[in-house]
Amino acid sequence: MRKKLKRHVSDEKLINTIKKPIMTEKSTNLNQFNQYSFVVSKSSNSFEIKTAIEKIFKVKVVKVNTSNVRGKLKTFKGNSGYQKDYKKAIVTLAEGNTIDSSLEIKWL
Repeated sequence: MRKKLKRHVSDEKLINTIKKPIMTEKSTNLNQFNQYSFVVSKSSNSFEIKTAIEKIFKVKVVKVNTSNVRGKLKTFKGNSGYQKDYKKAIVTLAEGNTIDSSLEIKWL
């Protein structure tokens, strides 16, 4: 049987983990299922994202799904280039917990 390790993440890393919330039509529809979307740093893992959300918003996180999103090809005045790649996290909260998305992120 495996022992559960207590991991510790520094407060500095937690602050730099979450960059901004995603406010699109699709992510707004997910709010009714108690799921919220965030742009997070590329190097963060699910445990760090969970810890950051719980400390910043003071809620209980049940599950974290992450995906790496590739930048789209765009053209502007005949020049083509790519938008930046980013990492997206969809966070599922426990029953009864909510995040007010109209407020700014409250740092520790």
